[in-house]
Amino acid sequence: MDIRAYVLKKAGEAKEGAGVITKAGSDKKNNILTKMASALKRNSVELIEANKKDITLAKENALSNALIDRLTINEKRIREMAEGLREVAQLPDPVGEITKMWRRPNAMMVGRMRVPIGVIGIIYEARPNVTADATGLCLKAGNAVVLRGGSEAINSNRAIVDTLRAVLKEEGIHEGVITFIDIPEREAVMEMLRLEGIIDLIIPRGGEGLIRTVTENSRIPVLKHYKGVCHVFVDRDADLRMAEEICFNAKVQRPATCNAMETMLVDEKIARDFLPGMIKRFKSAGVILKGCPETKKIDATIEEVKEEDFFNEYLDLILNIKVVKDMDDAMEHIARYGSAHSDAVVTMNHEKAMRFLREVDSSAVFVNASTRLNDGYQFGLGAEIGISTDKIHARGPMGLEELTCTKFIVLGNGQLRE
Repeated sequence: MDIRAYVLKKAGEAKEGAGVITKAGSDKKNNILTKMASALKRNSVELIEANKKDITLAKENALSNALIDRLTINEKRIREMAEGLREVAQLPDPVGEITKMWRRPNAMMVGRMRVPIGVIGIIYEARPNVTADATGLCLKAGNAVVLRGGSEAINSNRAIVDTLRAVLKEEGIHEGVITFIDIPEREAVMEMLRLEGIIDLIIPRGGEGLIRTVTENSRIPVLKHYKGVCHVFVDRDADLRMAEEICFNAKVQRPATCNAMETMLVDEKIARDFLPGMIKRFKSAGVILKGCPETKKIDATIEEVKEEDFFNEYLDLILNIKVVKDMDDAMEHIARYGSAHSDAVVTMNHEKAMRFLREVDSSAVFVNASTRLNDGYQFGLGAEIGISTDKIHARGPMGLEELTCTKFIVLGNGQLRE
């Protein structure tokens, strides 16, 4: 097979589809999304059967239980995918929104309008739900999508795409709005990344290795975060009961997420009051703890943390603990080892809280709240396609607005350049 020709053909279909969906009104898009949700539930048996093929291959290839869990489709997860599409249909449509308008001295009106980006390439691993989630968001924002999922989920992704594209056909919408790279060869990803002028934006979803490969090889703008090395700093002026609840939630509630805490920083002034109970609670939840020398003085059974551990995104019930001198020391640690994702301080000192918000350079910075709250739904933005730690175009949860761009619009009455 000529992989380049195949990918070019698929991307070309998406480009044609983008020209159609960008003109679709909100009612039309919402109707399509609602029908897609119903189609997923209606085809649940076929989707689960396709998924079984992927699960069988995953077991034969000795993939980890955690990866197999992420790969698995069942009735509950199909309902969640369908509900996600319905929720996107209920969100306000950003396309066509005029975000600013001002009057110039010559009476000319200048404004900014939100418009679709065009064709968005999504490169992702393992999770078949991304196929439906990404499609729903891209479509609602008036974009066509080129999907390239991991080879381990190819049967599941194909079945989901076929289900969604069938709705486009029924509605008389160009099927290129949803395009699927239906081959497992890795070279297909490299070919996607060379298609500047056809694909307008790449969003990778997956591990750090995938994201670095995409970023280093793409000729197309990429929105991403490499990893989530998130911190909670417990200040000497913290409410220690609140701090315990926040730290426990940030680590234990769902440890395999990018906004889970990986390192807990504790002010030396309250370490002996705070850490014994906190350590006991973490241990009771099965958390493997790695501590600095000061932490080990409080609990000698804890494994000693190594410097390289502070760079790790564990995505598991593993936590680094470090006792720091003060807030300055904590912020220096975050700046050195963090990934600019989600970082929090627990303190009742307003001046310190405001300083932490100003000086910690992350996509989301929290005062007296868990890092697990860095999420589109939690922020009231609706569904998200991921979290960006970039500083250009989008930073933080990427929802519908972040899948659009703006153009200038001018309303005149015969104005000319002098």
